[in-house]
Order: sequence, then C-alpha cells, then structure tokens
Amino acid sequence: MPTYARADLAFERGEGPYLYALDGRRFLDFGSGIAVNCLGHSHPHLVRELTDQVAKLWHTSNLYQMPGQQKLAERLVANTFADTVFFCNSGAEANEAGIKMMRRYQYVAGNREKNRILVATNAFHGRTLGTLTAGYSEKYREGFGPMPDGFDRVAFGNLNELRDAITPETAGILVEPIQGEGGICKAPEGYLEGLRKAADEYGLLVMFDEIQTGIGRTGKLFAYQWSDMEPDIISSAKGLGGGFPIGALLANEKAASAFSPGMHGTTFGGNQLATRAANAVLDEVLKPDLMENVLAMSQFLRTGLEAIGRKHPGFIAEIRGMGLLMGIKTVPTNSDVVAKLRELNLLTVPAGDNVVRIIPPLNITKTHVDEALAAIDAAAAALTS
Repeated sequence: MPTYARADLAFERGEGPYLYALDGRRFLDFGSGIAVNCLGHSHPHLVRELTDQVAKLWHTSNLYQMPGQQKLAERLVANTFADTVFFCNSGAEANEAGIKMMRRYQYVAGNREKNRILVATNAFHGRTLGTLTAGYSEKYREGFGPMPDGFDRVAFGNLNELRDAITPETAGILVEPIQGEGGICKAPEGYLEGLRKAADEYGLLVMFDEIQTGIGRTGKLFAYQWSDMEPDIISSAKGLGGGFPIGALLANEKAASAFSPGMHGTTFGGNQLATRAANAVLDEVLKPDLMENVLAMSQFLRTGLEAIGRKHPGFIAEIRGMGLLMGIKTVPTNSDVVAKLRELNLLTVPAGDNVVRIIPPLNITKTHVDEALAAIDAAAAALTS
C-alpha cells in the first residue's frame, strides 16, 4: 500500500552498526531502525539465543505459563519502579494498554467521572485511533475522524498550564520524558517531579511513554531514572526486542490493580520468541559497561557536533537530546540533510521541528562516532557552500 515514501535502497545483511546494500555498499546505521536495533545488527548473543528458541518453540499464547516471559517481567521489575508487566507487540499497543489502565483505575476506585487524560503538544504516541488522538500531529489524523474523545492537551514542559487544565474529570497524565518524533525535546529540569506532585495532589496517575527513550538509550535503563520521581506506568517497545517486535507496559501495584482477568489481552504478545529476544537484549543492556559506553559515546558525539557547528555556522541551529538519543536541528531542511548523509553512507532519521535524529546502537565505539562525524561534516560543507 502507498503508506511509505521509501528511499531507493535495500539491504541484504547487517553486522554491528553497519548495513550492507544489495549492491555491496556499506552504510553506518545511526538510525537503528528508528531506535530499535539497540545492539546493532546480527549481535552474536541475540543470534544464538533466538536461533536456539526458534528450534524449540515459537508460540503457545497467554493461555499457558511462559517461563521466559516470567523471567523478563521479573528483570524489568527488579530494575525499575514497577511491580508488574504486561507484554504486547508494539509501542502503540503498550500505550493503548496504559490509556485503558489509567481510565480503568479511576473507574474501579469509584471515580467514574475521571476519564480524561492530559497529553502534551508535539507528542507522538502511535498510529492507532487512540494514540493518534493522544499525539499532536493534525497531519496524521487528517481524514480518520471522528477521533476518540477523552484527551486534553497542554504545552509540553509548562507545569502551570498543566495544573490549570486539571478538572474533576482528569484521570491521568501521559507524556514522553524526551519527545522523539516531536524533535528530541527534553523535559525541562523539575518538570517530571512537578508532574508527580500535581498527580499526587489531585489523585491522578502518571504515565511515561518511554518507547524511544527506554532500554538504555539515555544512559539509564529508562529516562525517568534521571529524575527524582517515579511514574505509575511506563510503556516500552523499540529497543526492548533489539529488532524483534515486542512491547511492554510496566506499572506499579496501585495502577495495575485496575486490571483483572479478561480486562485486557493479546494473542501474540510476549510469546516465546519475543521474550527470548528481549531477555537476550537485557543480558547485554544491564551490563554496567554498556551504560558507561552510552554516556561516553554521547559526549564524543556532542563535542564533535559542536565543533561542526562552529566550523559551518549555517548548518546546525541546535543540538538536542541525551545519551544516544541525539538530535540536531538543522538550518537546511532536515530531509535534505538526511538525504545528503545517506549519499555519504550514513543513515539517520528525520523528526519534527526540522530535526535530524542520531540514534545509533548503544555499543558503538569512538571509531564509529568519528566516522559519523566525518560524514556530517561533509554534509555540512556541501549544504552550506
């Protein structure tokens, strides 16, 4: 179907941070399948684990116990605020589950008038009707109406506006700690803590969409862990499976009490293949040296981008992000920058607000960073000459 404006490029294999096209060209993949391939391509441990599982058992459904799923849930709980986890297939599904949980929580608590959710400008939460409505883009909603009701939008980062928008019908708050699709916009200092305080004051739940920021992308397992607060719910996907589709909704006991058997479900979610892949990802991501590498490579990358900005003053308007979720707001049109970088064998991803996303695998080395910076420098020279 005509739903993608694909580049005229196809790949046959990948190794580490590199992709190899059908014609033999090698590309440095600093897009990671839109922040999905967090350990690069064909990582030996992931290949061994998934190959072993493929030969044993693929799927039985959630009608039966799954030890691998239990193990994955226990590891996520042990390394976060959460008490319990629901597994699904994608980030949009995880967000839908979280929206249902916030509303259902208030319903079970006897607050049946509380069914509206506060969301933010420039947000992106998925492509289902519900998550499209929670997101900001009118372009993505055009022609799909009528959209579901139940969302009230406030300016991202503005606590005063958020507090003013809380009504007796407000059930919860849904935001991204760092907005990915919206342009790598980081929450202001104290904003997440302020959300928690407001939610506690008015009896609301706080949910973070960590689909893009999670699984080590910012230098901690989840981005909320850089703050002095804990949410009630977070959604995860993308990097969780390292390339294999899986989503997860993590919740504390209070929020999860809203669900009982039959209230929510999935056929494929969290099956043997998906959870084996995700457990293999956590084997690597939970190693302390990997998080240290994310922070070190992030600093090398930022320093190099700052130097390019000074060298080519008409190229970079702003450097954004945290860890290896980096964005450069460019003076030239970001689509032109992404295309030029692709000509130079560097893959990146466009985002809102004329931003180019730089989201490489978490296990890159300084050699890879230097290679990427050389391509960005060349693109800057070509587009500002």
